[in-house]
Amino acid sequence: MADTPGQEPEQRLPIPRPPAEPAPVERFTSPPSARSFELTPERAAQVVRQSSNARWVGFLVTVVIAIVIAIYWFYELGPLGISEPRLDAEAAAQQVTAVERGYNLFQANCARCHGVTGEGGIGPALNRQDKLFAHLNENYLRQVLNAGGRYVCGNPNSQMPVWADTGNPPGPLNYTQIDDLIAFLRAPNTETYVIRDASLFEPEIDPITGQVKTFKGWNDPNYKPEAGATPYPDCWTDEFAAPSGSAAPSGSASASAEPSGSAGASAPAGEPVSIVASGIAFTTTDVTAPADTPFVIHFENQDAGIPHNVAIHDASGAEVFKGEIFPGPDSRDYQVPALPAGAYTFTCTVHPNMTGNLTVE
Repeated sequence: MADTPGQEPEQRLPIPRPPAEPAPVERFTSPPSARSFELTPERAAQVVRQSSNARWVGFLVTVVIAIVIAIYWFYELGPLGISEPRLDAEAAAQQVTAVERGYNLFQANCARCHGVTGEGGIGPALNRQDKLFAHLNENYLRQVLNAGGRYVCGNPNSQMPVWADTGNPPGPLNYTQIDDLIAFLRAPNTETYVIRDASLFEPEIDPITGQVKTFKGWNDPNYKPEAGATPYPDCWTDEFAAPSGSAAPSGSASASAEPSGSAGASAPAGEPVSIVASGIAFTTTDVTAPADTPFVIHFENQDAGIPHNVAIHDASGAEVFKGEIFPGPDSRDYQVPALPAGAYTFTCTVHPNMTGNLTVE
């Protein structure tokens, strides 16, 4: 709108707009074909070809995705038992590594008291199946390593120290090392593991055979206690509190024990059979006793602070006599009842790896 001077407002508003004329067609510079929406035969054929190619690309992409999913399914999940799931395989590999690291920790810290193969010594045996079945479970072992030997029998003067750095006082092993040590103690005897260098973790080679050194676990996964068997006691010393074999006082008259290096001993009627234990082994490994006649075993334990005894087993493995368990250095005279002629073995109840042969004739 515009304001024209000299006119009244009613005459000035509104101002008529001049009519607009459409622009001529000649102003468009594009050719007529560009303003056409019709497809030429060539363009239609090109669209068809592109659509066909797109369908093939989509089909191939679908096939590739299906193949990748199938491979992932078999590799990651292992369906139908065809393959082992990846996570399970990785967990098994990490478990093997933990056991092999735990072996080095055991040899460096525990073998002095419990034996190189867990046979026992100053401390109790750890490789017995009746203990590994339930008593030496993961939680119990963790508590013992965290609290020390006082947790086992409530003995505040136990020689076993605290091993976990979370204990009081803190021990030398962190939580990962505690896990590795427990993994070794619970490792199955169905698996073979590699002994590795403690610092480099490279396999150790036997200088004589040139082969990689290996070891097996202790725990038998197929072990089951006999029906009605008594559970292993909470305190390992309770197992030996009530021996079945009687023992004469250590100061009773008896023949002197033969030197510890002796390989065998025989006992004419009326003379005691002499057996010596030293270095967590029977140094007297072959002895003879009279048949159908009670006899005396003079047992000398030369291992200071380590409990031993003599238990006799027949050919079937049944225990026919069990002597008193006592720490060394000390000696006992065991009164053994008459045994029929035959071959027997004698062992230490505390350390089953200690064995010898008894011939009754």
